[in-house]
Amino acid sequence: MAYRKVCDAQGGPLVGEGLHCSGGLDLDWDLEKEELQEPGPGMDRMQMQHVECQRSGCSDPGPDPDPELMEPIQPSVSVSPHGRFERLQEDPNYISHFTRAPGHKGQRRLHCFLLRYFLGGIGLFILGLLIGWFTHTPTVKRTASLPESSDLLEELLKGITADKIDALQRSFSSLSDNSEEARARYLYRQWVGLGLTDVHLSNHTVLLSLPGPTPNTITDRSSHQCLLPTGVPCDQRGPSDLLKQQFSYAAYSAVGSLQGEVVDVQYGGVDELRRAKESLNITNQIAVLKLGKAPLLYKLSLLSEMGFGGVLLYIDPCDAPHGQNIWNQAFRVTLNPGGNPAIVGVSKEAAGSLTSLLVQPISALLASTLLSSASSAPGDLCTPIAMPPNTERKKITLTVGNQWSYKKIYNVVGYLKGRRNPDRYVLVGSHHDGDQGGGASAIMNQLIAAFTEQTKRGWVPDRTTVFCSWGGSALGNIGSYEWGKDNSVVLQSSAVAYVSLNSPVRGTETLRAGASPTLLQLTSDIQRRQLLSCIRGGNCPGPNVSSLQLPGDVNFFANQLAVPTLEFAFEQTKAEEATSFLSEAQFSDNSPKTLDPLLKFHETIAKMTAEAILRLVNDPVLPFYSLDIALDIQNKLKDKSVLSPSLLSSASSLRDHAAFFQSETMRPANDPKERDPSHVRMLNDVLRDLEKSFLIPHPPPGVYRNLLYSLPGRSQFSILRFSEEVILHCNTTSKPVKHKSGDQEVLCYSTMNQSLALILQSIRSAERLVCFGLELFQNYPSDTI
Repeated sequence: MAYRKVCDAQGGPLVGEGLHCSGGLDLDWDLEKEELQEPGPGMDRMQMQHVECQRSGCSDPGPDPDPELMEPIQPSVSVSPHGRFERLQEDPNYISHFTRAPGHKGQRRLHCFLLRYFLGGIGLFILGLLIGWFTHTPTVKRTASLPESSDLLEELLKGITADKIDALQRSFSSLSDNSEEARARYLYRQWVGLGLTDVHLSNHTVLLSLPGPTPNTITDRSSHQCLLPTGVPCDQRGPSDLLKQQFSYAAYSAVGSLQGEVVDVQYGGVDELRRAKESLNITNQIAVLKLGKAPLLYKLSLLSEMGFGGVLLYIDPCDAPHGQNIWNQAFRVTLNPGGNPAIVGVSKEAAGSLTSLLVQPISALLASTLLSSASSAPGDLCTPIAMPPNTERKKITLTVGNQWSYKKIYNVVGYLKGRRNPDRYVLVGSHHDGDQGGGASAIMNQLIAAFTEQTKRGWVPDRTTVFCSWGGSALGNIGSYEWGKDNSVVLQSSAVAYVSLNSPVRGTETLRAGASPTLLQLTSDIQRRQLLSCIRGGNCPGPNVSSLQLPGDVNFFANQLAVPTLEFAFEQTKAEEATSFLSEAQFSDNSPKTLDPLLKFHETIAKMTAEAILRLVNDPVLPFYSLDIALDIQNKLKDKSVLSPSLLSSASSLRDHAAFFQSETMRPANDPKERDPSHVRMLNDVLRDLEKSFLIPHPPPGVYRNLLYSLPGRSQFSILRFSEEVILHCNTTSKPVKHKSGDQEVLCYSTMNQSLALILQSIRSAERLVCFGLELFQNYPSDTI
């Protein structure tokens, strides 16, 4: 507030805050730096200070004061310690000699009387303001007294312990009714009791593919011996084999019986299929296929186009995780790429079969028997299963009797509302239909308890956290797909990230983290910090973060919406290409106690996930890094032999713009003094939407639409790898490969040139978005005092 010289006009009217004096000195008063002096006793005697001013500078000055009744005062100028302003200061030795004639006594009493009432009214007004302030802003006061973010994180992690997770897991496992509906309703009650004030329980009626009343069988036509998928003879079936049948089938396979010869196709690669076609008649034959190296749906699409009629799936013991005995175990797979396969107006049989192939998982023991393989049993030096050369192929009858049924699946969704950006959502997802030994539901409940405990202490997140427990995950991530499709319009514009708890502990050997390139830096930083206090007492693995395709319910959000995702998990799997996609096999549930008796691994995953959630909901600027996307793209384009100069140039240009965009110069929102809410919000939206530029239409089956995710063992773009394979496959089959994607048919998926064009289009789209972000701060106003 600026004050100027004021004229005592002896009752004349005031203009503005004072009478402006011509030629007077402008004086600035910094109310934040100086303290106002309290009025002393001299106020009762109405001592007044007069400043001489020219009559021409005051409006309506009134009668001139009597010079004999006044004594001029010389102003004393002082400079503040900060040196930023000047002010007038009273002379401490000054004593007013101003007196009035006796005739003004009554007027002075009236003035004094009015002044007292005026001062009293001001005092009451100020008192009311203070009472109102302290009465109506307790939340603000509590929030202001909260500790810093590092202290908040420390308090949050203190609330997560293995003992608490153990108690939650035992409570969840003790349910008398193990149906999905009972589990979902239990979680609903738990979340409400833990402090979430907005929890929803929803259901969807979907078409499920389930085991039939009789087990699927494989019959050797030469010996007429009937075998179960585990390799046990049908006539020796025991009570335990009935339970294993629930995990010994391929959901949404075609049904019926097929007679044919077994054909060893190993991992189903293009070279392996070409050799089989050149030497054998494979029409309506039964392929014996290993899991691994490529998505199952992609390999099945090739086998179907080659003319096979059936497929027997197995896991080679040489690929199995260390210490896991799968020799006598069959497993379950799903052929559903996601969502409810039911089609309105189509029969259950027609809708339920998502492939023309009869597909059946079998044990490694049975695969070795059918292929007459000399592979060794567990414990010996591992020899991969393979049919010896010049071996007579067995003739079998494959019978698949799956059945379809419409049933309800349930989702539980709870909200922890944000304050500044309540319409920006950080999704945290797990599933409750069988947990598969991961203890995901117990970790989810522990996270909810930890976060709601902090809100009770006054903390309010910036963004909204959405806790999700999905149903129907085992048969194709049905619950997450249906909820995601119902809310896709909102999620496309408001979802910030998806944090996955698909199967957090599926081994104890390796700590792995999967994240989209946007979140690689955050994920790596969290992993490093947590490994400093490693549960192995110093023998800790280094950070292991990649942008591989993630299994589970994360699929819809990463693959269909390009929402940035991350996931932490302990695994037992080897880090080799052959073992990739083994997670597509689902074995019978194991108790979390079996894998992790002390639940220390569960505690580690819970703490790492909690830190990621806190950063995503609380950081003013999202912890996303556009430069990591640009670097990842250049890494995928290392093989320059098939690349055009325009593609390499665009990738380099994106890197330059992303580096500039990520620099401190172009991100003033990192400085709280310069932070402007509207600019921060626009900046975060640009960071969030970068991955959407890399969604492509109609990828090969089992391959993500999001180009930023890669397949194990490959650093190139997935569609470039499959373009090379498909061209070879088209040459082998002498006909185009067809598959339905949406409402269109794509011939041979795409040629190499088409794939390169899609990549170039995505890079240029991302660059335009980065340039738009740069324009937001091109003329960013800086706050100056």
